[in-house]
Amino acid sequence: MVNQEKDKRFLIVFGVVFIVSFLVFIGIFISINNRFKANSDLGLLTINTTESIVPNENTAQASSSQDKTVNEVEAKVTNQVVNGKTSNTTSSESMKASDNSQAEEQAKKIQQVSSVIDEPEPKKELEFMAPCVGEIITDYADESLVYSKTLDEWTTHLGIDIKANKTSSVVAAESGTVKSIKNDPRYGLTVMISHEDGYETVYANLLSADFVKEGDKVSKNQTIGTVGESASFEVSDPPHLHFEVLKDGENINPTTVIQ
Repeated sequence: MVNQEKDKRFLIVFGVVFIVSFLVFIGIFISINNRFKANSDLGLLTINTTESIVPNENTAQASSSQDKTVNEVEAKVTNQVVNGKTSNTTSSESMKASDNSQAEEQAKKIQQVSSVIDEPEPKKELEFMAPCVGEIITDYADESLVYSKTLDEWTTHLGIDIKANKTSSVVAAESGTVKSIKNDPRYGLTVMISHEDGYETVYANLLSADFVKEGDKVSKNQTIGTVGESASFEVSDPPHLHFEVLKDGENINPTTVIQ
């Protein structure tokens, strides 16, 4: 009886152990199976992901074409915008340049008109005329000598002697101002006229000078006196006009300026 109970207990314990072991085995199997399945799914996911990341040649070409089209569209739009701005800017700048050009032209015209109005008239070159009609009987001589009948010697002669009838008219060789009228001990009755540009003219050996007085403004070809014989240094010569020209206080040859 006691042995039977022991056997019965043994069978019960054995059965419990077996069932527990079986359940543990089943649990382990399910766990391993789940892990294997999970690893298989992970491998498939990796393959699929790789395939999506590494496209084939057709996919790459399509993507490249699409990107190119997008870039072209963007470039076209950008060019249109830029060209539009550039066109507007160029048009605006052209209008400004045109306005500035017109303003400059008007300013130039105004300046030209103003310069014409304000610019003084250019001075005319002095053109001396012969102060009387006649031939030259004694030439100008500053570096050479001429013979003086009156002095009976060779001497310099700082003017020209123009032979003319007594009382012949003597005129101003150029317009100017009567500087002096005097009786010179050597040249007799003498009139001096000052002109522009530093010129002066001397009319000596006159008979009279009643036509002008000192300070008078005289015009070219205006009568200032008459030919005489008042020069003591040239009394042996026939009636004539002794005529001198000075430039800046220095005597020059009158024939170089008489037209």
